Amino acid sequence: MVDTAGSKEDGPSKSWPKPSLKFGVGLRRPHFDEIFDNHDGIDFLEIVSENFMEFGGRPQKVLQRAREMFPIIPHGVNMSIGGIDPLNETYLERLKKLIEQVRPPWFSDHLCYSSAFGVAYHDLIPLPFTEEAVSHLVQRIKRVQGMMGIPFLVENISYYAVMPSEMTEAEFTIEVITRADCGLLLDVNNVYVNARNHGYDARAFIDAMPADRVLQYHVAGHDASGPFLLDTHGEHIRQEVFDLYAYTLNKVGRVWTLLEWDNNIPTLETLLEENRKVRTTADRALAGEGEEEKGAKP
Repeated sequence: MVDTAGSKEDGPSKSWPKPSLKFGVGLRRPHFDEIFDNHDGIDFLEIVSENFMEFGGRPQKVLQRAREMFPIIPHGVNMSIGGIDPLNETYLERLKKLIEQVRPPWFSDHLCYSSAFGVAYHDLIPLPFTEEAVSHLVQRIKRVQGMMGIPFLVENISYYAVMPSEMTEAEFTIEVITRADCGLLLDVNNVYVNARNHGYDARAFIDAMPADRVLQYHVAGHDASGPFLLDTHGEHIRQEVFDLYAYTLNKVGRVWTLLEWDNNIPTLETLLEENRKVRTTADRALAGEGEEEKGAKP
């Protein structure tokens, strides 16, 4: 369990101990009827926060049962932590209730914005990598983390257009995490996709991340059929991403790993088999196998 002591103004303690290596999948509606009886290799579940906030009926019953069997991590998509509109206080209160219900070690959302001028875009929009954006994010992250009283992890997103910037994505990410005193949900697939699409070294990005703030990884599939990579979360994980994940485990640490599969959701058997591949990759990486495949350069 992560130490969550600290004032509401400062957020969690500045001590960020590493959680032990665990493996999880997303709790998705197509698997509601099966996952409680067929969950081999699953150590925790991640939920999309908005799918359970203020919901009763079946989603609430499923969530209550899941909480009895697994640690639950709320992962949001609509907070718009980088947006220019004021933080949505109704949304935050609902999120706080969800966190109090499932009692997670941390919660997460994306380092981006998803709404502006009162309009929800239903997408994750990249921010300019500037000092102004850093300062804006820091105050909002501190506000949210202090309100929830547990570590808030921000996730690096995939993006296809680069906003006018003053620093690199890695520099921007480090500045935000360090100054906001928050955690990082390191999405390994997003690092690989961005590295290929924007022409930087994926391993160099991993090397630059503050390892003591990384509490969770995401791994997922992407579409590599066109001239640039698309982060779809609807495919099997490609070997290049497995290789980068193995490199990341040894470089950054052995933290909770979530298999994301959000589109073209497969059968539970297929999902469990993919999760077994993630576990096998981790076992081999930590046993020192496959050293010739240290990560994936674009």
